[in-house]
Amino acid sequence: MTLEAGQRVVLAADTRLTDAVEVSGVVVGFLSLAAGTGGTVEQVVGRQDESDDVREYERLKSLLDAFGDGMPTESRKQLEEKVRSLEPAWTAFQEQPPRVSVRVRFDNGFILDGADEDVFVPA
Repeated sequence: MTLEAGQRVVLAADTRLTDAVEVSGVVVGFLSLAAGTGGTVEQVVGRQDESDDVREYERLKSLLDAFGDGMPTESRKQLEEKVRSLEPAWTAFQEQPPRVSVRVRFDNGFILDGADEDVFVPA
């Protein structure tokens, strides 16, 4: 499911917003939004979490593609070896679906930002 800005949604499950609140050592409660709480999607952001190895693979692969032919043989071989060693991380990254987060303004005035789109269903 892909949500869009302006779309009406409801929470699919109860969602805790805070940890337990204590007053003088006594737990007085916590803040949650109930399943079915309605709101409107204000923003949708798709992203993938890149590891350091993935960023390094992209950087070195780009360097190899752009300048590999003009590099000294030994330097090119070292670079190719390093790129090969990072390929498993790159492959795993390519296989994972992008994570989509949303900003929803609920009818009660609360705003939930950076929430995974999977916690909402279309209204």
